[in-house]
Amino acid sequence: MTRTEKPDDVVLVYTTAASLVEAETIAEELMEHRLIACANILPGMRSLYRWKGQVERAEEVVMILKTVRSRLAEAQARFREAHSYDTPAFLVVDVPEGDEAYLAWLRVETA
Repeated sequence: MTRTEKPDDVVLVYTTAASLVEAETIAEELMEHRLIACANILPGMRSLYRWKGQVERAEEVVMILKTVRSRLAEAQARFREAHSYDTPAFLVVDVPEGDEAYLAWLRVETA
């Protein structure tokens, strides 16, 4: 953690899942343990990526998970356990500002 980061800093996690069912299952697991406050699930994405030397194409589901920095390590560990991919995306984006009422709600839901 850098000097400017705080345990209650809000972050977004960008990730994908293989199916809508998998995305909802992962989101519900993380919410049940208060590791995220919210998950936006966006089905119907088409991905092209290089994997083991080959260009792959896949239908995927985008997930944007909303949490706080202090819950991130446990959220990532549970996420990896529940995910079907060998190397799932788990990209963390800082949220430097936002609507204070919304950020307060998010912090309460992940406490």
